Amino acid sequence: MRDLRDFGPRATAEELAALETDVLAGFVLARASAGMADSTIQIDVNTLEQVRELIGKPWWEMSPSDADRLFANHLRSCAPSTRAGKAATLSVFFRYLELRHKVEIYHRTGHVVECPLDELNRPASKPDLLIRIPPTPVEMSTLSSAWRTDLAACRKYAPSARNYAACRLMSLVGLRISELLQLDLSDMHWGVGRFGQLHVRHGKGSRGRGPKARVVPLINEARPLMEWYVRDVWGLFDQDADAPGAPLFPSERRTVSGTSARVGDDTLRWGLADVVARCLPSWSGRLTPHVLRHYCASTLYQSGMDLLAVQELLGHEWIATTMRYVHVHRAHIEDAWAAGQDRASTRLEGLRQ
Repeated sequence: MRDLRDFGPRATAEELAALETDVLAGFVLARASAGMADSTIQIDVNTLEQVRELIGKPWWEMSPSDADRLFANHLRSCAPSTRAGKAATLSVFFRYLELRHKVEIYHRTGHVVECPLDELNRPASKPDLLIRIPPTPVEMSTLSSAWRTDLAACRKYAPSARNYAACRLMSLVGLRISELLQLDLSDMHWGVGRFGQLHVRHGKGSRGRGPKARVVPLINEARPLMEWYVRDVWGLFDQDADAPGAPLFPSERRTVSGTSARVGDDTLRWGLADVVARCLPSWSGRLTPHVLRHYCASTLYQSGMDLLAVQELLGHEWIATTMRYVHVHRAHIEDAWAAGQDRASTRLEGLRQ
């Protein structure tokens, strides 16, 4: 029998360098074909280039011991999520090599492509998630009431009212702050559905696939809030409601064309932090826009909305993600314990008789 490694001459150094370039270019094309966002692809490429520099040889020659040294030495100080992300990139890349280039690499180098990450050296898929316990409805009511009172006497009414409406909207329908900042005035559709709807065009996509659009109904008192905001506050920033791309939450700053720019992430965060520090000091430094999203999910679940509806409202791909938002108020453990106590009490009563 002939060894397949005898077929054809070995590749020269120049040919191997060209093969590495072709392999990486093919990987980028394959990821783009799968719908990955450009930013995600760039992160993958940066990771692969970093690994190539650290191991000092072609990727396909990387062994489990190379992976051990990579994650134990060079990447040890990285955050767990960073380590897990780089491991995921390597796993996908070696899967690509095995599917597309395994035979070619074997014939030209004699190396058998095999992923260097196994069950022994693979970093955890993700770090432990922070458990966010949202404020109670009483605490949120206290904050909202104090904030509304402040609006009557604040020095700059329009920015304060905008910040109030934005944060209140996040707490009512669970928008991410990144989604809220990208909303246009034209994304408000008052006549759609029973309550009106928001067209969230820049929802967070899963697995790096880019924005995922969805519609969010103006439930949970969100409609009267937004009617007040659009009618009484929005015009204080800009009078041209028909301008293409007019932001729903504008800034005091102006664009080159003279229209209002979008409010920034930091502006809303600082506005919320300032009001919380004054009106709800027990939550100072802890009540963030993302906690408002958790508060929305928890209160809607407590009010009787089923998990699937909460999942759709928040834009989650997996129900397990939604369960992490409402787990604080899920009572199945307490209910099971209470049911067990009832059964034990019933059995004990039977024995006494």
